[in-house]
Amino acid sequence: MDTRTKLATAVLLSAGATVCAHAQGVATDKLIDAITVTGLRERPGVDVPNTTASKTADELRTQNLFNPEDALKYLPNLTIRKRYIGDRNALIGGRSFSTLQPARGLVFMDGYLLSNFLGRFDAPRWNMVAPEEIERVDVLYGPYSAVYPGNSIGTTVAIRTRRPSDFETSVRTTAFSEHFDEYGLDDDYNGYQVSGYLGNRFDNGAWFTLAANRQDATGHPMQYYTVSANAAGQFPTVTGAATPVTGVRFDSDPQGRQRAVFGANSGAIDHTIQDQVKLRGGYAFTDWLEAEGFVSMWRNDTNNENRTLMRDAAGNEVWSGRVIADGITFNIPTNAFLPSTRKEEHRLWGTTLRTTRPDGWNGSLVYSRYDILEDTLVEGYRNGSGPAGSPDPTNTERDGTGWQTFEVQGVYTPFADDWTGGRHTLAIGYHRNEYELDNPVYNVTSGALTQNVFGQTRLEALYLQDEWQLADRWALTLGARYEEWSAFDGGQRAGTSVVSYPERNDSALSPKASLAYTLNDDWTLRLSAGRGVRFPTVPELFQGTSTAGTIVVNDPNLKPERSDSVDFTVERWFSWGKLRASLFQDDVRDSIFSQTNITVTPNVTNVQNVDRVRTRGIETAFSVALPTIESVSFDGSLAYARARILENDNYPVSVGNIWPRVPDWRGNLQAVWRPTDQWMTSLGIRYSGRMYNRLENDDINPDTYGGVSRFTMLDARVAYTMENNIELALGVDNLTDERAYQSHPYAGRTAFVEARWSFEGTR
Repeated sequence: MDTRTKLATAVLLSAGATVCAHAQGVATDKLIDAITVTGLRERPGVDVPNTTASKTADELRTQNLFNPEDALKYLPNLTIRKRYIGDRNALIGGRSFSTLQPARGLVFMDGYLLSNFLGRFDAPRWNMVAPEEIERVDVLYGPYSAVYPGNSIGTTVAIRTRRPSDFETSVRTTAFSEHFDEYGLDDDYNGYQVSGYLGNRFDNGAWFTLAANRQDATGHPMQYYTVSANAAGQFPTVTGAATPVTGVRFDSDPQGRQRAVFGANSGAIDHTIQDQVKLRGGYAFTDWLEAEGFVSMWRNDTNNENRTLMRDAAGNEVWSGRVIADGITFNIPTNAFLPSTRKEEHRLWGTTLRTTRPDGWNGSLVYSRYDILEDTLVEGYRNGSGPAGSPDPTNTERDGTGWQTFEVQGVYTPFADDWTGGRHTLAIGYHRNEYELDNPVYNVTSGALTQNVFGQTRLEALYLQDEWQLADRWALTLGARYEEWSAFDGGQRAGTSVVSYPERNDSALSPKASLAYTLNDDWTLRLSAGRGVRFPTVPELFQGTSTAGTIVVNDPNLKPERSDSVDFTVERWFSWGKLRASLFQDDVRDSIFSQTNITVTPNVTNVQNVDRVRTRGIETAFSVALPTIESVSFDGSLAYARARILENDNYPVSVGNIWPRVPDWRGNLQAVWRPTDQWMTSLGIRYSGRMYNRLENDDINPDTYGGVSRFTMLDARVAYTMENNIELALGVDNLTDERAYQSHPYAGRTAFVEARWSFEGTR
């Protein structure tokens, strides 16, 4: 244990905190418990410095929830880039950041960190949560709490899973079918999922839960091999004999240039079989001391297929070589349509110890570790099965990498006439996380190591937060977080050439402040300001790679992102619900951005700092349950944001442009009708406005593959619950089959059928 760890532990113990745990600890529990779920719930007694939004398990059953990330679909001012069912990279976008900036989206499961910062576009590991075990989901906006790392400059998601109060069990099975038709590829894509949950609490204070999930799904084509003409309308010149082909489609690319589309490539059609199982248990030693632990395993087997549109005169498929279509000659490289397979096995485990006194000092201690036990991606044709001149297949691995977290935390809850005068709620803690990446690429034919990317980052933090009840109606929350960051053992190998990067160290102090005024039982006003510092991740620093389908240019000298944020929120409670309006500004220096050009093969990604980006906006949300029609309720939100690049010395032409993938308008509305205790119907609308995909803002044609389009999607669901606790449901997402893109195409009309059975009671 190093000096900082010893210091933090000593501080907590000297404060009288008997150490215990829930990952991210008791302070997080108090923050989350303070969040208002709907406007009909009592106003929270503990002030939260962040604007928040929540969904409970009962509320989530009013929508089509196939994967855990679907729980965020109707929460305010969020984008979940879930391209298809089975997608492992369902990225989060928020108020002022895009789905190209996944390190600004923190996700916790029962406080344990699920955020995967080992790949540039790796999403949180949603797969470690079975949909059937979700109890509630809470979202915190912005860097206003000192309890969370600097990645909270975006959005923090806290998923809480079920804890049994007695014996309980449930089983859910659901199937889907999606029809997708684009560029002449017209097909149905189907799959199913089965989830189970079992839990019990015993008289001796012990409890356990067992959750399992299996999913077999095939997604629609998500990307295509294309060739674009130049601004003058001329395609690249190709000479030599060519095979006449039919089937090539012509359209306009996002920049408005003429484009030829030859088929779905780069593992476009993804068939996955995913299995997840999690065992969790705990024991209450006394009425104030608890311990718990869990282990979760996830496995995925993937087969990726491609589809060529090209046919020769005899009707045979054409995959590569020189071809001529509509009088234009093209050269299709042999790596354009490489198939791939992937096998993954991941394990997450953690252990906690915490005290639960109603007031005075409490403490927590937590450790968790995420291990990638197996991750092999084989890309290319094996055993000479591909066309002549095909490149040797490659095997990209991430075995043995992962991350670990440690947290020790103390919280003081005041009581009448205590040493603080009953006015101070304190949180103090120490946090540490480490990410390690080892990403070799092998030639499958020879077994030779051709590339490798490796490196580690470490973040350590001390934080203090005090909620001070200034008066009956005034509360001031002050906090500060000091973080020390290091990147080390980083380097790259290409063939026999090895480049080692020097160790880097940096630190930052992030102050926070929030002033809340409760006018009366119906009105609350809160002004929050905070700084957050988000340090570069391992892949942003070191993961420069070149494979058959992708080239990535990293930057080992990236600066950390520094966000100064302000939020003014007004909340109004009514007998029929709640209204909220938030004015916000995020001013980010040295924003880290990855821009990918998918219109060329291999795809090329560049990582860079952008000097200054400022986002200003207004966000509204409401919950309504009509007193005259008790069976009808509405939940919705509408947000406007203006995100602009103010400074960018590396690329001055981008100054004044709109920040990529942050829509001007974003909103949703869900209406729920419960005519009886057995029947439930819902209709939801999701809207996303105009946005750009590139710093240049030159994607003037957003409603096509490679663009980021506006969309309005309708979702519907009807459910019937029988007396024996069996619930049957039918649902449709994207009811009007709207074609929408966030570079890759979103899913088309998707129908669901679901059955669920539950039981709660004594054994």
